[in-house]
Amino acid sequence: MSSSNVLNVKYLLLNMAVSICFFMATAVSVKAQKIEIGAGLGALNYKGDISPSLRLRFFKPAGSVFFRYNPNQTLSLRAEFMGGVIGADDKHSKDPFQQARNMSFTSRIFEGNAVAEYNFLNFQDRRFAVNWSPYVFGGIGYAKFNPSPQTAAYKTSTFVLPYGVGIKYQVRRPWNIGIEYGARKTYSDYLDNLGGDPVNTDKLQQGDPSLKDNYYYLRLSVTYTFYKIVCP
Repeated sequence: MSSSNVLNVKYLLLNMAVSICFFMATAVSVKAQKIEIGAGLGALNYKGDISPSLRLRFFKPAGSVFFRYNPNQTLSLRAEFMGGVIGADDKHSKDPFQQARNMSFTSRIFEGNAVAEYNFLNFQDRRFAVNWSPYVFGGIGYAKFNPSPQTAAYKTSTFVLPYGVGIKYQVRRPWNIGIEYGARKTYSDYLDNLGGDPVNTDKLQQGDPSLKDNYYYLRLSVTYTFYKIVCP
């Protein structure tokens, strides 16, 4: 084979390799643009027997990491792992009964959840497109907690139903920021170590068994969107 033919074959093979690489990178890139990873920092609050309403003084630190998949502009699917602390103290209440009871607790919480987000403004991550949107979310999760003090034996885990609202904003490709506030409906009355059926006649040692404990998560987040795959 002549040197010119060899050069032609090499040139053809190089073109084919570049074309295949470009096609694969483009295909993967389109899919990659739907993927985000992120982390958030914020605070947890609790509502239950020791704090019947939300109070600013009971916000405690929390953080999370999450993975988000965006199948289209309207819908986002997210898996998240969150950890933090909740707590409350009767002494800060104006209720004479709670002041007389004088109970308090703190508890670490670890939660995993999967939720769907609905974007109101058809959030897009392309240049010159709508790059911010308010959204609502809802899903299911599972939480593990360990109240201190723990004065009785009971189950220290529960299914939770996370739901809430948020806003996401694309600062500069590939970075996005967001703020979110969500509630966690639980199926446990023991997050505060005060729940279940009364074990004695002392009213000061009893909670309201008809009400389950809930907690709330406020966070700021940063996410990174995968836009392209480097082709060698």
